[in-house]
Amino acid sequence: MPTLRIARIVLIISLACAPVIAQAQGAAPRYGGSIVVAISSDPGGLNPAITTQGGVTTICGSIFSGLVAHDFSLNPVPDLAESWEVSPDGRAYTFHLAPGAVFHDGAPVTSEDVRFTFEELLLKYHSRTRASLGDNLIRIETPDAHTVVFEFKRPYAAFLQLVDVTNAPVMPKHLYEGTDPLTNPHNTAPVGSGAFKFGEWLKGDHLTLVRNENYFQKGKPYLDRILYKVMPAASMAAIAFEGGEVDYLTGAAPLDLVRLKNASGVVVTDKGREGFATVETLIPNLTRAPLSDPRVRQAMAHAIDKSYIVDKVASGMGAPATGPVSSSLAWAYNPNVVRYEHDAALADRLLDEAGYGRDRRGVRFRLKFVHAASYAKVAEALRDQLREVGIAVDLNTMEFAAAVDAVYVKKDFDLAFASFENGPDPDIGVKRTLVSSNIGAIPFSNGAGYRDARVDELFALAASETDRQKRAALYFEAQDIVVRDLPYFWLYEPRSGVAYKKGLRGMYEWSAKSSVYFARDAWWADGGRHQHGAAGATARRGLYLLIALAVLASLGVTAVLLNRRRRRA
Repeated sequence: MPTLRIARIVLIISLACAPVIAQAQGAAPRYGGSIVVAISSDPGGLNPAITTQGGVTTICGSIFSGLVAHDFSLNPVPDLAESWEVSPDGRAYTFHLAPGAVFHDGAPVTSEDVRFTFEELLLKYHSRTRASLGDNLIRIETPDAHTVVFEFKRPYAAFLQLVDVTNAPVMPKHLYEGTDPLTNPHNTAPVGSGAFKFGEWLKGDHLTLVRNENYFQKGKPYLDRILYKVMPAASMAAIAFEGGEVDYLTGAAPLDLVRLKNASGVVVTDKGREGFATVETLIPNLTRAPLSDPRVRQAMAHAIDKSYIVDKVASGMGAPATGPVSSSLAWAYNPNVVRYEHDAALADRLLDEAGYGRDRRGVRFRLKFVHAASYAKVAEALRDQLREVGIAVDLNTMEFAAAVDAVYVKKDFDLAFASFENGPDPDIGVKRTLVSSNIGAIPFSNGAGYRDARVDELFALAASETDRQKRAALYFEAQDIVVRDLPYFWLYEPRSGVAYKKGLRGMYEWSAKSSVYFARDAWWADGGRHQHGAAGATARRGLYLLIALAVLASLGVTAVLLNRRRRRA
C-alpha cells in the first residue's frame, strides 16, 4: 500500500513536470515576459523614414514593417507584402499586402500608405532610398487597397534588396499627411504596424515597447515587453549583462565579447549581420582647404595605420578596409584597388611637396574633428597618428544627434566619423555616400561633398543592369576611381558580434539583420523574464523544485521497493 501511494505521487509529479520541462527545452514558443536590451545612447528620434541612424532602425524595426525582410543569404522573404511579382524587363514590381495588417491605432495598412511613404518621406529625407531610386522611379500605382505597383524608367536590379524596414518602413499616411515630417509629434511617439507598440520613453534612461496584440503575423510576438536601457559605457552594459540586469548586448566591446564567449548561459554570435556589411569611415570635408587638395588626402592616407586601429581599438575584431565596398559583398568587391600602406615618411614628403610646411612647433595645419562620444577611441588613435606628420587635430566630442547635425546639416567640420553600412547591395549603402545628387542636408549622405561625373554614371548604369557580372564590372571601375580620388578614408570592416542569454529562443535564427528583427520571434524558454528577471528566476526555482520533488519521490519508491525485496529475501 505505501508503495502504491508513492507510485501515484510520482506519476502526478511527473505529469506536472513534463510540460514544464518540455517547454524549458524549447519544444514550443512560450508567451510572456520581457527582454532588457542595452543601448549606448538615446536614438535621435523614432521616425526611421527620415534617417538611417543605426540606433533608430534597431528600435524601430520592432515598431514598423517593410514590404520584405531578408534571410541569411539576403533573399527577400515576406513582411508586409505576402507576395510580389517582377516584370520580365525588371521595370515593374507589384506587391500584394497582407490584408490583416493594421497600424497600432487600428487604421488599416493600405497601398496608399506605401505610396505616401515613398513619395513624401523616403524620396525626400532617407539618404539610402533617396540615392538608390534617384530619378529612375516613374510612378507608384495603387490599383486597390492591398496592391501597390512601382514602375521604373530603367530596370532596377536592387529593388527587392532595398524595401525592408530599415530602408523603406511603411509609415501611416493619416498621421503624417499635411505635416512637417521632421517635427511631427509621432516622431517621438511612433505608430507603426510592427510586432511591438510604443510604450514610454524616459530620455537618457530607457525606452519601452509593448506587445502588439493585433500584429498581422498571427501568433507573434511572444514577449510582452522590450525595454531598451541606455548605458553609455560598454563596460557598464557588460557588467549589467553579467549581473542579470540586461539580457541582450548589441554593442558590446570586442574584449567583452571575447570574455563572454566562455561564460555559461550566454550565446555569442556574429551571425545576423550579413545585411549590414559595415565600413568604418573617416569623412574629410572636401569643400574646405587643405582637405580639398588630393595630395593632402593621399598624405593622410599614408599617415593612418589601419592595422593598428584594428588590433588596438577593435581588439582584432575586424580587417583593414580597402575602399567603400565591404569584402563581405564578395561579388561587388574590388580587391585590386590602389593601396595606401602606412608610411609616415612618405606622408611627410607629400605634405612638404603640397606646400604645407611645419611651423616652429612642428604643426602644418589644424583640423576640427567632429564625432560622437561612442567613437572616442578611434578618434583619439587617428589624432595621434596624424600628429606624427604635423597635422594637429582638435577633437570635438558631441552627443550623437548633435554630431550628425554638425556634419550633415551645418557642414561645420573638417573631419567626421561614420559607420557606413553597405547594405545588401552597393546601390543601397555605398551609392548614397558618393553620388553628387546626394549632397545636401541629409543625414548619412554624401557628407564629404564628393563630385565625379563618371562615378555618378557608373552607379546609374549598375543600378539598371540586371546581369550581376556586368554590374560587378561597373562597381569595380567605380572603386578604382574613388580610391584614387580619396573622398573618404575607409578605415576598417568591423567583425562585431552580439551576446544574449541562452534562455532566449528565436534569436538570430533567420534574418540577415537580426538585430532589427529579433523581437518578433524571441521568447523565453522558462516562460519569461518579468520585472527585470524576478519572475523568470521564480519560474526557474519552481521548475527546479518540481524536478527535486520528482527525484525525491522516485528515490522514495526505490527505497521502499528495495526494503520489500530485503524482507522477501
